[in-house]
Amino acid sequence: MENDTVIDILLIEDNPQDAELAIRALRRSNITNTLHVVEDGAEALDLIFCRGAHGGRDFSRPPKVVFLDLKLPKMDGLEVLKAIKLDERTRAIPVVVVSSSRENPDIQAAYALGANSYVVKPVGFDAFLEVMSNLGLYWLLVNQLPGK
Repeated sequence: MENDTVIDILLIEDNPQDAELAIRALRRSNITNTLHVVEDGAEALDLIFCRGAHGGRDFSRPPKVVFLDLKLPKMDGLEVLKAIKLDERTRAIPVVVVSSSRENPDIQAAYALGANSYVVKPVGFDAFLEVMSNLGLYWLLVNQLPGK
């Protein structure tokens, strides 16, 4: 990844099929913003905090929105969420949990850690495409971030 690469959407998803569906949904909605996919929580934090393999990234250009799965290798989604929301420099980045879990403890934990939204992944192909399309449109075109 080049030093000046802008990442508008960071998708943190370890399931390749779900990642591909999310990408297709966003593109189908004519969302042309730069999208980057990482498969584990540790790499996600390296990218967000511009360290490790992503050390050359410009920290002043954070993602506009993060779509975060909960069940991830190396570091789970709740740990990623906590790290983002505890750091004053990244706290304002919208984090949308997109998970297959309908478990109330997962939902409560996500909101307690500062999730901006919690969306349960629909099972059907068309429903998943529609949900991801709507999320992209809302968080990139409707939502207003501070200082923007």
